[in-house]
Amino acid sequence: MRTILVQTEAPGPGSSTLEIRPGREISFGRGDVAAPVDFPLRHPGVSRRAGVIRAVEDYWLLTNLSRSATLVVENPEGGGEFLKVPPGRAAAPVPFEFARVVLPVAEGSCTFLVFASQHSYIDLDAPESTSGEPTLSAFSVDESAKYFLVLVALCEPRLRDCSSSVIPTVPEVLERLERVPGCADLTRAAVNFHIDYLARTKLRVKEASGARKADWQRAALVSVALRFDLVTEHHLTLLDG
Repeated sequence: MRTILVQTEAPGPGSSTLEIRPGREISFGRGDVAAPVDFPLRHPGVSRRAGVIRAVEDYWLLTNLSRSATLVVENPEGGGEFLKVPPGRAAAPVPFEFARVVLPVAEGSCTFLVFASQHSYIDLDAPESTSGEPTLSAFSVDESAKYFLVLVALCEPRLRDCSSSVIPTVPEVLERLERVPGCADLTRAAVNFHIDYLARTKLRVKEASGARKADWQRAALVSVALRFDLVTEHHLTLLDG
């Protein structure tokens, strides 16, 4: 049987972990004597009964009991993916294996972590039919090329902090890559060339109306690369040489 783990974000004194077996559910919120909850959150800005989590095999369902607050579920291991669960929404499925639930509060922060079971996958090593024309790759990128290092450097802030909105500038990309083996000779013009090459040829991003070229290209590249997992957290090791 698979279980879901719910854990307070900050380990140490006062931290707690709760296990939910499939088919079971727990309530969370500030709680009180008249309205106890299974997983208490000690923050005055949280509703007494803020929501309910129900375990379903390798995923979970989130119900928002608040009348006004939207709950946000982030994927800390992804490229900024998140989903919003509006007030009153019942049994919203959460697909992330590892998630951070963010409750809006006026001061400080209130979050907790949810660990789902490892997802199941089909066997992709099985022989594929060779009849007909081969399937064309949507995005053909060479992970050993310098343009890919530029792309990873652009995505780094979002990969390290999924809530970050920072898009590195060309000088910042140049500074980040100057210590990477093989990149000592990179110039600002070369970084601009790689960004333009990625935008026009590799990822084929489209210009946003009214946006400046330097801004829209970098933002669009980060968006596409993270959305389709062209750059993931493990690629950050490339920046460390």
